[in-house]
Amino acid sequence: MKELTRAEEQVMQILWNEGTAFVKELLPHFPEPKPAYNTVSTIVRILEKKGFVGHEEFGKSHRYFPIVEKDQYRDERFSYLMKDYFNNSMKQVLSQFSANKNMDMKEADEMIRLLEEIKKNSNRHE
Repeated sequence: MKELTRAEEQVMQILWNEGTAFVKELLPHFPEPKPAYNTVSTIVRILEKKGFVGHEEFGKSHRYFPIVEKDQYRDERFSYLMKDYFNNSMKQVLSQFSANKNMDMKEADEMIRLLEEIKKNSNRHE
């Protein structure tokens, strides 16, 4: 699966949230300064060529919808990050999270709880 540019990912985030949309319906979801209609239209067509988006025809208009699910894209991007930035080491990922100064104690406790749950479930399968 190809990586999305920042602009392409913005459009996909909107489509994942909305489900379907005409280009004119995408525009209000962008922050200021909003891109031009033609810019968004071009991005959507690029996404279609990349296989991320499909469309339904309504006369001369097209209503776009995601073909690639958000979870599918997220999982692939995470696998890429794991491999290229963390040597496929979950320990390195967790170390990065713990070094993040923005993490509060509630989030840290939740991570510990999740890790304990994973450990408990993996012990059941051994």
